[in-house]
Amino acid sequence: MTTLAGMANTEWQGKRSSWRRGAEKRQTELASLESEASELRYFLPAMITGLLATPDFIRASLTHTPGDPSKTIARKLERQAILYDTSKNFTFLLTEQAARWAVIPPAAMAVQIDRVISLSRLPNLRVGVIPAGTVTPRGPMNTFTIYDERLVTVESFTGRLAFRDSRDISEHLSIFSLFESQARLDEEARILLRKWAEGYR
Repeated sequence: MTTLAGMANTEWQGKRSSWRRGAEKRQTELASLESEASELRYFLPAMITGLLATPDFIRASLTHTPGDPSKTIARKLERQAILYDTSKNFTFLLTEQAARWAVIPPAAMAVQIDRVISLSRLPNLRVGVIPAGTVTPRGPMNTFTIYDERLVTVESFTGRLAFRDSRDISEHLSIFSLFESQARLDEEARILLRKWAEGYR
């Protein structure tokens, strides 16, 4: 059974269960999901995701995770290689809040935002940002990821929901399209990101 199919049959995965198994195993599961999908969409209302993160940002974001985070950090960094696979397309939508949420000191945040700008130039990767004050009819309730049109995962503080029902997937695709229509994309996004990076320097 493929990982996508296996995940689709798992409605809830608690964070404590992941910690008991080893947080790095979660990274292996994510790498499998990413390898099996060709169109990946990430909505990020709260903070930058690990695929776009610098080592400093990843390390800081894992301070709440029990045990030695070194294996998890290594696996997160290894996962980033998938971004250079041109058979896949990635779209990352970030709110201004997510792009600017400082889990590391200002100078390191400037480097982190520069990293997002650099990755946005990859031919198969698109970054959009939604500036604060943008009038949007839906609230940015949750971080979620859409893998093709087969699976949606939604993150919470205590775990993750996986949706396989076509109606749930369709609803998340519709929400993603709405936020994408409100986002500044490509060079417009880079202009804003550069401004925010400069604010941290």
